[in-house]
Amino acid sequence: MASWQSRTLKLGFRLQALSESFSEGVNVPRGRTEMELLARGAGRPSHCECTKCRVVDLPSEWIVPDHPLPGRTLLYIHGGGYFFGSINTHRQLAADVANAVQAHTLIFEYRLAPEHRYPAALEDTLAVYRHLIATGTDPAQLILAGDSAGGGLTLAAMVALRDAGEPLPALAVCFSPWTDLAGTGESMVTRAKADPWFNPRQMPHAARYYVGDQDPTTLPLASPLYADLHGLPPLLIQVGRDEILLSDSTRLAEKAQAAGVDVTLEVWPDMMHVWQAFARFVPEGRSALDHVATFAHAHLPPPCIDKDGLTASYVRIGPKGQLQPIFVSKCENQELGSKN
Repeated sequence: MASWQSRTLKLGFRLQALSESFSEGVNVPRGRTEMELLARGAGRPSHCECTKCRVVDLPSEWIVPDHPLPGRTLLYIHGGGYFFGSINTHRQLAADVANAVQAHTLIFEYRLAPEHRYPAALEDTLAVYRHLIATGTDPAQLILAGDSAGGGLTLAAMVALRDAGEPLPALAVCFSPWTDLAGTGESMVTRAKADPWFNPRQMPHAARYYVGDQDPTTLPLASPLYADLHGLPPLLIQVGRDEILLSDSTRLAEKAQAAGVDVTLEVWPDMMHVWQAFARFVPEGRSALDHVATFAHAHLPPPCIDKDGLTASYVRIGPKGQLQPIFVSKCENQELGSKN
């Protein structure tokens, strides 16, 4: 059974009818302003340091958690249906993921629809990713993550990079990714009453903001469900059972697995769309982020550090099980490794 905090959150979304932002004829500037005001009430994230910057001339921000692992980097891609969302609206979620995976984290603002339709958001995402690689980020220690539309961009970016023969990230994390802009999943019908946020009748309008009158099934880099997924890195997908985008995740995971991708799909009972964004209030959000941390640490070995003839052995400390280095002699480190 869902926590009372989760049930209260879902009730609040129903009462506020935030899904009206997707209605036909919506005032997009007003919708963006409302989301910015909602984000402002959340305040600044804790246990991290945030520094504004510009990357490839896009507004960006570095988020450094309290205990970052050397060399580990996270590129976080915000959601928002491709027509809203910003650093402000997603700073807290990016910071929570940064703390979970212990990575120096970059979040940026891509161009939004309908002013800038597909492939603008993807082009900006690829430009930022390529900038990180060009400036020394090790792809073997790079995590790509995103929520909703940002989850779709995460997948599309990896497909584009693979096709271009460029380095892929070490792993990827998607929260409730929007992978099928055609809206053909059965959960559009079966989970419509359970979803407190989105109305399936309104989703085509959001899709048209991004792709215009093009058929989403012919645009695999806009609807990655229709892409060839072979060769992608390990992938974690978290999705709530109470959201109309459930089938976007389950079908994507099934297709990725069939293509040989190491994919982990987590369907969380009673959860709504991107509940991880409310981890400060909802215990299930904190638990989901703990799963992200476990996934990242399992697939990304901690970096090697040599200091004054000593080498680092990593141990988990604290209630969140964060990795911390203990410097020991090389022979002692070998003995520690043989015991693990």
